Amino acid sequence: MKQFIYILTAFVLLTSCSEYQKVLKKKEIKPKFDLANRLYEQGLKDGKKSKLTKAIKLYEQVLPSLQGKPQAEIVQFNTANAYYSVGDYLISGYKFERFAKAFPTSQKVEEAMFKSAESYYNESPRYSLDQSDTHKAIDKLQIYINEYPDGQYFVEANAKLQELRYKLEKKFYEIAKQYHHTYQYKATINDFDNYLVNYPGSAFKEQTYYYKFESAYLLAIKSFEYLMEERLETALSYFDDYKVRFPEGEFIKQAQEYADDAEVRLTELKAKNTQQQ
Repeated sequence: MKQFIYILTAFVLLTSCSEYQKVLKKKEIKPKFDLANRLYEQGLKDGKKSKLTKAIKLYEQVLPSLQGKPQAEIVQFNTANAYYSVGDYLISGYKFERFAKAFPTSQKVEEAMFKSAESYYNESPRYSLDQSDTHKAIDKLQIYINEYPDGQYFVEANAKLQELRYKLEKKFYEIAKQYHHTYQYKATINDFDNYLVNYPGSAFKEQTYYYKFESAYLLAIKSFEYLMEERLETALSYFDDYKVRFPEGEFIKQAQEYADDAEVRLTELKAKNTQQQ
């Protein structure tokens, strides 16, 4: 019985492959269009990428002949969705975008706009890599949200948008922190200042205020003496910023130790400068 099933399956596969090859070589549009639709539906239903890939090839053959006809809308949407379903997101993002522009009154335009944005979302890499696709996805998701505030995919789009914004935020934060860990304290302070402007509600706000203070403190104590007084005062002002916002923060004990040391150094330095005068 098992052997019979295997033989039957093989026969069906060979027959379908043979049909596909025959239709692919034909000049007539209708057989290609009909088979493409069938393969597309079967591919979505069965999760078969091979069928979707065949459907794409047939759709792309017939599209030039169907421009301006009602079938063109079906072909363009199904092609974009087939690329999306096989995981070729760069192409699906582009094709969904083209579909939305070509058929602005289509019932499928909302889905196309969301899936275009989602395609770029799926291409967004981990935070440490180049974030061009992340920026593109954010733009597309924001456009969808603005266009469809009550849309079918609004909640999902908003969640994805927040996720991508967090990724950019984390990248910005990690770059600034890397400057700190490589002893580039001026760059650290500058980047964290910019970070706080760009992300006032940051999930890393406490860390940002602490590393900014610690960088200023370390910069001060490693400075030439003629620069130290001003830099210690600046560092202590950053400590006050941290302490006011996070009086029971994760880093408060270490920050207080640095601040106490900075106070002692500053007092001694001022006394020495007074004596020299």
